[in-house]
Amino acid sequence: MILILDFGSQYTQLIARRIRELNVYCEIHPWNKAPEINTNIKGVILSGSPFSVLDNESPKPDLDIYRNKLPLLGVCFGAQFMAHTMGGYVLPSKIREYGRAHLRMIEPDNELIVGMSDGKQVWMSHGDTIAEIPESFEVICSTEDVAVAGFKIKNESTYGIQFHPEVYHSEEGKILLENFIVNICQIPQNWTPDSFVETTVAELRAKIGEESVILGLSGGVDSSVAAMLLQKAIGDNLHCIFVDNGLLRKDEFETVLDSYKHLGLNVKGVDAKKEFYTALAGISDPELKRKAIGKAFIDVFDRESHKVENASWLAQGTIYPDVIESVSVSGGPSQTIKSHHNVGGLPDFMKLKVVEPLKLLFKDEVRRVGRSLDLPADILNRHPFPGPGLAIRILGDITPEKVHLLQEADAIFINALKKSGLYDEVWQAGVMLLPVQSVGVMGDERTYEKAVVLRAVSSTDGMTADWSHLPYEFLAKVSNDIINKVKGINRVVLDISSKPPATIEWE
Repeated sequence: MILILDFGSQYTQLIARRIRELNVYCEIHPWNKAPEINTNIKGVILSGSPFSVLDNESPKPDLDIYRNKLPLLGVCFGAQFMAHTMGGYVLPSKIREYGRAHLRMIEPDNELIVGMSDGKQVWMSHGDTIAEIPESFEVICSTEDVAVAGFKIKNESTYGIQFHPEVYHSEEGKILLENFIVNICQIPQNWTPDSFVETTVAELRAKIGEESVILGLSGGVDSSVAAMLLQKAIGDNLHCIFVDNGLLRKDEFETVLDSYKHLGLNVKGVDAKKEFYTALAGISDPELKRKAIGKAFIDVFDRESHKVENASWLAQGTIYPDVIESVSVSGGPSQTIKSHHNVGGLPDFMKLKVVEPLKLLFKDEVRRVGRSLDLPADILNRHPFPGPGLAIRILGDITPEKVHLLQEADAIFINALKKSGLYDEVWQAGVMLLPVQSVGVMGDERTYEKAVVLRAVSSTDGMTADWSHLPYEFLAKVSNDIINKVKGINRVVLDISSKPPATIEWE
């Protein structure tokens, strides 16, 4: 594996994704909580950071732990930190260097950049620059504005680059990463979905033994893949529970239960609608809604766990974006975006240990593992659906009447996507119910009813997303059908925001 030391950069997760696309496993760890060197770690990458190396509060890792023991690559802040602490000079740039630049090869045969083309575009994002390098360094590439765009420490497999090879705008960044990982670190490209299944099943079997596991099943790809992995590992000791929290899509409770009939999973359906509606009564704040749902979810599972003999584990389909958005990976600089109901926060009274077999996978990786497990296409290709369900698509307080209204509108939208052949072109879609009413006219009568928002995005992992450009004719028909068929809604609007700055869900 490759160890990525995170200093809080917004791009750290992209480094991990690019490495995994090369079929090589990697892990992100906070720079100050890094694991000890072991035989599995074959190389180390230092990420960028929102800090300047000139700040007193900036991260100060001990690189002697890795130097001359493992290949080392510093990206942006990582490169500046090496130059700054080894006898060079880092100074604030006269102008902020952010955006496109073109690489000039000074040592084109250097093992880090060999195969890259002179003049190719790279992406810069830094406020400081390396003004002078130590005597032990040699410059291997530059740009028009950056004299030291890349360097190597003589007689060491230690490198630094000022640009970001992990971002799409660095046209040949993949070549550089492959040079470092495959050629310099000499890691075989054998981390595939099949190998992940084999390794994970073995680890689950060893960790869980003969104990029983309770899994919250949702019908989505994450919990389904988690269930299949656990099924392969522990068989009948897996007890799946699908909770109807009253916040599911129309007819979803029955549909999901039916879809698992032929997968050999032991699934129990639990009707807990009233429990969740009671917990959500009068709550409008998005974070308080999530926490109320999370508590009710835990209460249901605590109660159900007592009905399963020898239940010692609670399994969850948590994936990497959930963890990243809920808890700062860097241990400090990154900001929490929103809490996730299935990430942390288990109360002391719940005597269940947590197992999360997918917590280091991105969504597209989960789907590849699902294909390896032969999951049915209707489950594998199902759009992501938030754990808190329609509660975070109803802005304001939750009532059964509002849920019913949104379920009807949402069903029209999703079914239309499927009938039009657009469903698989969209990564995630849904309808949001706004806490406003607007004037309309139907026939000769004035109406004063609610407005809904259509939201459809394209993405690969949910970390970033762009709004889907659906045909106008399709949107016109969906709008007309919702207004005509769902009594209580008289206006339909379209969300054309990207993530960032917006999030996919409205709450």
